[in-house]
Amino acid sequence: MQLRNSPYQRQFAELGAQFVDRIGFAAPYVFTSIEAEHRAAREQVGLFDVYYQVAIQVAGKDAAAVLGRALVADTERQAVGRVVYAAPCNDAGGMIDDLTCFRLAEDCFWLFPTPSRFAQSMAAVERVAKGHNATVTNLGYKSAYISVQGPNSRPLLQQLTSSDLSNSGLAYFSFIHGTLADVPEVLISRTGYSGELGYELFYPSEYAEHMLRTLLNTGRTLGVQMCGLGALRTLRIEKRYPLYGLDLDETTTPYEAGLGWTVKLHKAAFVGRAALEKQKVQGVSRRLVLVALAADAPRPAAGAAVMARGEKIGSVTSADMGYTVGRMLVMAYVAAEAAADGCAVSVTAADGAPLSGTLFTRAIHDPDGVRVKS
Repeated sequence: MQLRNSPYQRQFAELGAQFVDRIGFAAPYVFTSIEAEHRAAREQVGLFDVYYQVAIQVAGKDAAAVLGRALVADTERQAVGRVVYAAPCNDAGGMIDDLTCFRLAEDCFWLFPTPSRFAQSMAAVERVAKGHNATVTNLGYKSAYISVQGPNSRPLLQQLTSSDLSNSGLAYFSFIHGTLADVPEVLISRTGYSGELGYELFYPSEYAEHMLRTLLNTGRTLGVQMCGLGALRTLRIEKRYPLYGLDLDETTTPYEAGLGWTVKLHKAAFVGRAALEKQKVQGVSRRLVLVALAADAPRPAAGAAVMARGEKIGSVTSADMGYTVGRMLVMAYVAAEAAADGCAVSVTAADGAPLSGTLFTRAIHDPDGVRVKS
């Protein structure tokens, strides 16, 4: 199959990117090494391209009410200029996707689903929108996107815009529109998937090469580095951020995944509410946890057994190296009664050997989220 190219393709090739197929796009997996790119985002500043991240626009008088019915979030109380992280669920409370929801105006929202779940997320919203004054639109690939992540992201971007990017000017999970790198009407969002101070930039695709070139040139003294999908995976696992398709699917609920804080049961009825309300009261039978193994442990395969006291308590969903914490990290669903911080467990390697580890119910890196809100 012929892969599609992002607007940055020529520049990425010149920078030595190794490409992989990401939902039909040639996406950079690594430029130099995953560890170097991971450390750039943790310690200085990294640039990530997710051009294939397509927005769904929901607009009209009933837009907030429709999304309030389609998502577990309370979109009717969501302020203009704010972002919420939420899920559309099925009737059983299973997560159809996890996505971010931007409120651009009283009657206009943008949703950014997981790229591989775009069709399912759009269908979930369209089902609810029937009969209401709300139009659901696929915005396609007219916008380019760069995620600027790391402690030097603010000093880099502040050189390129007169907009106030401080905490008081742009709080965590909020966004503004401004001119940046001489590009007008850039949507500058204080969001990201790295677990660091960071921003996501959305702008017309015709400015893509200019924006990337300007960010790289301006950021040289700040340690800027292009980063690929490999580093994004290692960064997210240190923060216990789940990855849809591995750690989340339509059989997992927000409460099981540790995302119960996204579910707003105080609001009017929404799809999956009855099942989630019941689970909130009765509790869950399994929980998504993080297991830290030795740094030199082999990466366990999805489905590998997690053991405690000689009994299987769960299964691995994903695993990646945590370069900042110096441990091989595993995400797994385990029996709720076994999900205790500091519990000694083992994960079964491909050859059947037990890999000793420690269980965590929270992020192993910056568990209180101080860095993303700094």
